[in-house]
Amino acid sequence: MRNKKVLGIAMVITACTFWGISGLFAKGIFNTSSSVTSLWLTQSRMTAAGIILILFSQLHGDHPFQIFKHPHDAWVIFSYGIFGLLPVQFCYFMVVQYGNASIATILQFVGPFFIIAYQALFRHIPPRRIEVICAVIAFLGVLTIATHGHFNQLAVTPMILFWGLLSAVGVATNTLIPQNMLRTNRVPSLVITGWGLLFAGIVLLAIHPAQPHIPDMPVIWICWLGVLIIGTLIPFQLANNALKYIDATTFSLMDAFEPLSATIGSVLIFNLHMTGADIIGSVLVIVAVLALNIRIPLWHGNK
Repeated sequence: MRNKKVLGIAMVITACTFWGISGLFAKGIFNTSSSVTSLWLTQSRMTAAGIILILFSQLHGDHPFQIFKHPHDAWVIFSYGIFGLLPVQFCYFMVVQYGNASIATILQFVGPFFIIAYQALFRHIPPRRIEVICAVIAFLGVLTIATHGHFNQLAVTPMILFWGLLSAVGVATNTLIPQNMLRTNRVPSLVITGWGLLFAGIVLLAIHPAQPHIPDMPVIWICWLGVLIIGTLIPFQLANNALKYIDATTFSLMDAFEPLSATIGSVLIFNLHMTGADIIGSVLVIVAVLALNIRIPLWHGNK
């Protein structure tokens, strides 16, 4: 039993680390060519990953096309893709494009607090004292990062803050929308994520069918494959299998490896300079969310 728990922890650490590393691949693409946009990267990644995951689920015997016999399930998955997965990925890549992978993951990391706000406003579940304390600590952390400790001026552009916090809202909707479906296990998680990704990718293509000119440079496609495989396919499988061996609380605590890997990678690869205030702010956010997750384990969908 102990060996299985260790295996589960190792799997989820690897998954979260890979999610953080995917932001570095995305930054490599944006730095290579200005014609490559976060919109194109989101469209192509979601569409390709959705198709591959649906094929996997078919081979696994999950019968992914059965959802169309149940319109309510199909509508929930469609909503999950458009209002959950799409903001989680598109808004995240916008922050990576105009900022860096480190701040993108840190800002996205505050998503659980939007879940608390939703529960308080719409489900009339008042936040507990520990939740309020954690929210204040996380807010101070984000404020410290955004100002580099100089609270009278912004050190991060308003656009980065806007897209970053919108991606955090996406984390909340990404968790809340499929919650009941996952709890009842009436639709496999692989099917939910596969169709959610594909629906979102198709909608983005319908809204903006014009495609940018992608330079014929091997580094772009190597990084794109990194985003697809290391940032989507492998960590999703690892995370799902890890939940067979560990509980959701342990899973949530390992989430800290995502911003850590993105930050360390940004410093080592892209020479990101972090001030003392940046480090303090990041630690405040991570500690606040970890403390929250000890009390409220949350399901995490594909990043």
